[in-house]
Amino acid sequence: MEKLLEFFSFSDPSIVAVTLGCVLLTSSSAIVGTFTFLKKKALTGDAVAHSVLPGVCLAFLLGGTKDPVTLIIGAFISGWISLVVMDEIIARSKLKEDSAIAIVLSVFFGLGILLLTFIQHRGNAAQTGLESFLFGSAASLVGRDLWVFGIVSLVLILLVSLFYKELKLLAFDESFAKSIGLPVRALNILLTTLTVLAVVTGIQAVGVVLMAAMLITPPAAARFWTHNVFKLTLIAAIMGGLSGLAGAFVSYTAPTMPTGPWIVVVISGMAIVSFLFAPQRGIISRWRQKQHMIQNLMDENLLKEFYHLEEQNNFAESQSYSLEDILSERFFPKNQLYRSLRRLKHKDYLLQIGDQWSPTSEGRQKGKRLVKLHRLWELYLSNEMNIAPDHVHDDAETIEHVITPEIEAELEHLLSYPEKDPHNKEIPYS
Repeated sequence: MEKLLEFFSFSDPSIVAVTLGCVLLTSSSAIVGTFTFLKKKALTGDAVAHSVLPGVCLAFLLGGTKDPVTLIIGAFISGWISLVVMDEIIARSKLKEDSAIAIVLSVFFGLGILLLTFIQHRGNAAQTGLESFLFGSAASLVGRDLWVFGIVSLVLILLVSLFYKELKLLAFDESFAKSIGLPVRALNILLTTLTVLAVVTGIQAVGVVLMAAMLITPPAAARFWTHNVFKLTLIAAIMGGLSGLAGAFVSYTAPTMPTGPWIVVVISGMAIVSFLFAPQRGIISRWRQKQHMIQNLMDENLLKEFYHLEEQNNFAESQSYSLEDILSERFFPKNQLYRSLRRLKHKDYLLQIGDQWSPTSEGRQKGKRLVKLHRLWELYLSNEMNIAPDHVHDDAETIEHVITPEIEAELEHLLSYPEKDPHNKEIPYS
């Protein structure tokens, strides 16, 4: 608790610097990653993230120090070369994109590990901490490192803001963007450059091994909360920033703990919560929607069968029906039937008298409309689509539940307000 209060008081300038750096790096990566995610280039981001390591190592070997500007330039060049190599493999061979990505990722990352091992065995004191680029180290985001990586992060956010509309159109419909005269090739180069820069800046906090997760996981999680691209980008940035804050806190409380894995664990936790609990698109929400739909279909079918029973009895007053009467008209699983009867009673669609059931006026009207829609659709299929009357029932059984009042009115008008369906049964009107 003492560490918690000390960290979130932000009284120590180094805590502020590290936290600000982590939040900037992770949120900017998430913003750029949104468009990489929308263009379905997640694996490309992973390949670039692993391919920057040899650039970092070569920049250190040439410069002799861990100067952030030198390392960024080296990483950027290495990342761009990896993309060029991938494009050449795809264009000049029969290999598919996934194979090219796998080849480039493994070769470049293997070369990076080889160079890193070579540097560590040279005994150069300046190489201390270079291995932090594998898993990230928030504690190193101080001084000149913070300024350089922070400025690059702000540049990323600014460029995405300036070209937001163009990048959005590129992500969703590249052909349309080309048709209206947008410089698609230049925009693709811009997005590629932004992706490489996002990877280069993010590796300081997350590391090359896990950087792809920082690019893709925030927008993937945010996608469950909204359909709007702007909101998606904003939510992804917030999630990325919160994971960066959590990573900075872990680095403060446990300096020996790698920052990157904890940042990824936090954002992965947010993603799992989104996958499960997001409204409308979450797994639990979709399951509940499906269950509600199943229950609604069951209830409507039951009300329709009550109308059929009343129709057979010429709508005699004070008529009620037992479970056997209902099941003789149409088979329902008994456990579902009991639950549906209780739901309809609770909604005031049915009345229960002992073991007998009868529809209320509201329930009768609902059942009547369903029968009307069923018979109208059967007649439409028979008259307009030339389908035999004995082949239209199953289709009408499905469509009757989704016909809107507007479609209902169109059907009535198109069929000239018919009185009988193809089976010579009366079509009930209100």
